[in-house]
Amino acid sequence: MSIVIRDVREHELDSVLALNNAAGPTILPFDQPRLRHFFDTAEYFRVAERNGTFVGFMIGVGNHADHDSSNFRWFAERYPDFFYIDRIVVASRRRGGGVGRAFYADAQSYAELRYPQLACEVFLDAGSDPSRADPALLFHGSFGFREVGQQLMAETGLRTSMLMKDLCSYPWVRETYGAHLPDVPWLTAPRIAPQLPLATGVGA
Repeated sequence: MSIVIRDVREHELDSVLALNNAAGPTILPFDQPRLRHFFDTAEYFRVAERNGTFVGFMIGVGNHADHDSSNFRWFAERYPDFFYIDRIVVASRRRGGGVGRAFYADAQSYAELRYPQLACEVFLDAGSDPSRADPALLFHGSFGFREVGQQLMAETGLRTSMLMKDLCSYPWVRETYGAHLPDVPWLTAPRIAPQLPLATGVGA
């Protein structure tokens, strides 16, 4: 059973919105204007299909993005150059089937050519069942993320574990190609391909 990761299409936004807002307390809801903003501006907005059926989506932005998330701002205040995974949602019937790992592998293959670090967060107060955070932390830990801090989101009161992963290929890519990657199909950015300046370093 194949998993295909590809760019979102405009006619799929209603399905994305419905899936996001049915995901439960571990995913913040959003409305049509906010979803449209992501569609128009997000550097990475991709969906997963399994056997031709829509089963999930992931949204990511670079540190240069105009993004009002307090979690994004937390990273931006501490790290000068990173790719931020805003959210990943997989249909409940498809969880545990490899869709999440396929998304993270795809996002990493995009980010590691352009950013030195990959950032995301996991909610530690998952509604009435805090233990639901444990599988998410285990998943991210097995994918190479480490906790670099925690914060209490002012807009929601939720506590989050702030996670980072160093992208080991980035230094070689920047040393070899600078800010201009070769013009080959497999390097084509999913949506927006800004020519980013060389990183000046990584915050502590």
